[in-house]
Amino acid sequence: MTTTFAIAIHGGAGTILKSKMTPEREAAIRATLTESLRVGYALLNEGGCALDAVQKAVNVMEDSPLFNAGRGAVFTHDGKNEQDATIMDGFSGQAGSVASVKHIARPIDLARLVMDQSPHVLLMGDGAEKFAVEHGMELVDNKYFYTEQRWEQLQRALAKEQRASDNKGDLSLSEDDKHGTVGAVALDSQGHLAAATSSGGMTNKRYGRVGDSALVGAGTFADDLCAVSTTGHGEFFMRGVVAYDVAALMHYKGLSLAEATDLSVQTKLTDPGGTGGLIAIDKDGNIALPFNTEGMYRGYLYKGSEPMVEIFRE
Repeated sequence: MTTTFAIAIHGGAGTILKSKMTPEREAAIRATLTESLRVGYALLNEGGCALDAVQKAVNVMEDSPLFNAGRGAVFTHDGKNEQDATIMDGFSGQAGSVASVKHIARPIDLARLVMDQSPHVLLMGDGAEKFAVEHGMELVDNKYFYTEQRWEQLQRALAKEQRASDNKGDLSLSEDDKHGTVGAVALDSQGHLAAATSSGGMTNKRYGRVGDSALVGAGTFADDLCAVSTTGHGEFFMRGVVAYDVAALMHYKGLSLAEATDLSVQTKLTDPGGTGGLIAIDKDGNIALPFNTEGMYRGYLYKGSEPMVEIFRE
């Protein structure tokens, strides 16, 4: 048994500038991140497992309209909300994922249900929701996810798309449209690690696109050495299998957590053009929170300390 336990969280990365954020919004974001840390830490402090801690920490952010997950999920091109999530237990190696679910208030809870109650790792769409209902989970109307901010984001993206199409210009998404995700990693007093990630995907996405948050190894990974949750432009995290890459660098090259996460985010992700960040914790309680964007909502809490929450590149 270890005397060290800790938790780290993120609420997304991107062009997050203090000059563009009101004091009220910053305070609300910091308060929610702090609550997320405290909820997860409370479980660890009571001797609870890392898996429960990351799930409950993510729930806090899924319940908030401030983050692109759960209630605050962004809108697709068709004006709907589609969400992805994964949870992984480093001790057992078990994992559960859901993709493109539309009526689940807390997607990470359904991912946990898939892990615990099915022989599968990943369920998607209507099938995932049928599984949820069969196991007693209530569905919510899509209007549950409506927020004025997210709807306006979609309208701006649609207008930009139309202008670009008219002018035969760039149809690519803006940086702000690519980076919304929440996640948590934890080490418990038994020395076990876990990771969880939940996301509303990309604003204005089409064609049933699924991101890295639904894929073990890309957006989420945990084993006996480290636990990782990522946030950023998912296509790059999928191609680079970034969450697993951190663990592989530690296992096979003997790198420290700081070295492995820095190499993955600042070199292996950026070289092909990827942007974003990640949070990670190792078996000794070391925490890393690297990112290559203007900011990342992030925080951590160790045994016996106070919550540390940051937003901007400081």
